[in-house]
Amino acid sequence: MGWIDHTKHTLQALQADLMLETAEQENLLSTIGSLNSANSAAPLTLDQIKAHFKGKGGWKKSLPTLLKTMGTPPCPTMAASQTVPRFMHAPQIEDFFATLRAANPAPVTELEYTSVFELLAAVLLSAQATDVGVNKATRKLFPQANTPQAILNLGLNGLESYIRTIGLYHSKAKHLLQTCSMLVELHDGKVPRTREALEALPGVGRKTANVVLNVAFGEPTMAVDTHIFRVSNRTGLAPGKTPMDVERQLLKRIPTTYMIDAHHWLILHGRYVCQARKPQCWQCGVSNCCDFDEKTPTPAH
Repeated sequence: MGWIDHTKHTLQALQADLMLETAEQENLLSTIGSLNSANSAAPLTLDQIKAHFKGKGGWKKSLPTLLKTMGTPPCPTMAASQTVPRFMHAPQIEDFFATLRAANPAPVTELEYTSVFELLAAVLLSAQATDVGVNKATRKLFPQANTPQAILNLGLNGLESYIRTIGLYHSKAKHLLQTCSMLVELHDGKVPRTREALEALPGVGRKTANVVLNVAFGEPTMAVDTHIFRVSNRTGLAPGKTPMDVERQLLKRIPTTYMIDAHHWLILHGRYVCQARKPQCWQCGVSNCCDFDEKTPTPAH
């Protein structure tokens, strides 16, 4: 298990003890997952993380101590020789996205939705969860309640009964109900179209807002999740030490003609081809553009 995967797994196991809100856990995992250095450090044990979180007033206060104990781990997807970022050149970026577009001209999110509100709810529920798992829950939820008022009518227990199979479902249910209340009271039951208004909703951070702005409203935003962060660093497309660094580089370096769909292409490429543990380099259509030194050879049959 990679260092970041280990940390995610451990924190998820601690969710009841840590009492982290969805957005707070997302921020913490984003911060930890973004660390990138040539130094080495072993993953923290469950007991070590417990010791740092308990009785310290929440993760924001304990984070500096936690990270100090963790040390500065290497990025699990970059070779040591790549600790100095190497950037794709403009012709390579053009070829990279032209190839992805040719293979998938109309990419879409794998989350299932039929309205902007359903999309917002699904993305909010998807933090530290798989799209497959979220879809299984929303296939039962949305036919019964797919508007802010209908969700509010379910109440906490009713909503939780539909999403109990999703990780962190209790916190997510509270956030979704709070978000629905704000949508009804402040936005006439509609999902707002501005970043500021979206990020003011409980459980909605920058990444979630970027997904909604891009998928629902067609804005050229970039929601940097673990897949996009990995692909951007590994390939040299947009190296950066934090998701925000990567986001800025992607917005700057991706040609305008590809921006609307780039988010989907990068996520799908990271999910199915440029995977964390064993990138499928031998069947990657953009390997000629990629700056990753340790390409995975074709498996022996």
